[in-house]
Amino acid sequence: MPDETISEIVDVVIEFLAEYRGIPADELYEELAAKGAELPVDSVLVVEILTRVEERFAIRVPADAQAGRSLRSVWAFAETVHEAIQQQMKESHDR
Repeated sequence: MPDETISEIVDVVIEFLAEYRGIPADELYEELAAKGAELPVDSVLVVEILTRVEERFAIRVPADAQAGRSLRSVWAFAETVHEAIQQQMKESHDR
């Protein structure tokens, strides 16, 4: 599994969210950036694409408090996905 950067994960999440909303990714990015640097987003939208993100990165995002908080912004969600990728890579390496 490739080591994705948080920025690359943000791009994928924006792409999936934009597709879900039926608008261009750059338009969605600008809309979210206007709300703040963390790219705040409606957590319901992130939940809608969660399965696609998990499939894309071959991970499972844990259903815990940290994951719940991460649904409030694209950057925080990307950081949670990145941590899940790193954890899975570590577990695979330890086997």
